[in-house]
Amino acid sequence: MLVLGLDSATQVAGVALIDDNRLVAETFFNTRKNHSQRLLPMIAALLQEAGVKPAELDGLAVALGPGSFTGLRIGLATIKGLAHALQKPVAGVPTLDGLAWNAWEVPGLVCPVLYARRREVYTALYRWQEGELCRLTPYQAVEPYSLAASLKSYNMPVYFLGDGVEPYLEVWRQLGPSARFLPSTGILPRAAQIAMLGRKRLQTDGPDDLFRLKPLYLRPSPAERQNP
Repeated sequence: MLVLGLDSATQVAGVALIDDNRLVAETFFNTRKNHSQRLLPMIAALLQEAGVKPAELDGLAVALGPGSFTGLRIGLATIKGLAHALQKPVAGVPTLDGLAWNAWEVPGLVCPVLYARRREVYTALYRWQEGELCRLTPYQAVEPYSLAASLKSYNMPVYFLGDGVEPYLEVWRQLGPSARFLPSTGILPRAAQIAMLGRKRLQTDGPDDLFRLKPLYLRPSPAERQNP
């Protein structure tokens, strides 16, 4: 199954193409440039280099959030436009799920943290069990000190990753030797993980409703706060 995955939920812009379990191509930028100007050229270049025509795709996957309100809207609009034009099925994948997959079968908790502004991070807790990544908590926006305090009760290693690691590094280090950190090459969102998880969803649960698919914000968007 040939699936194109897209992730623009954070400052990272990523596009990946997978063929079943094989990663065919991936483009990754962490340069803080405008996603709206970058995504379509990235997709076109990636498909051209892979020798794949858009019509040959079997499905599309996109990171739903949480993350940047603007980045999520741009990513979802891009995928919806492609899906409508190509008549292809779409799967939405929570950003935190894709990020957690970077910590492949680590022996402890997986704690992705995305910088959420307002002195909060977006997070959820995961653990590998018999080869499956299981989410233990809801997706949430939480104050870093509160999160660190709750993690102490688990009494096991906690693997942190995401763009919320660096801004609150001293908070996470309060866990002492239980705090573990992935290398910089594996700490940020990967479109390849979104494509892989999207393929699994398309095969097991079927596609999402293109017209009802919405970003996973966790908190009201700026427009919603202005117009309650």
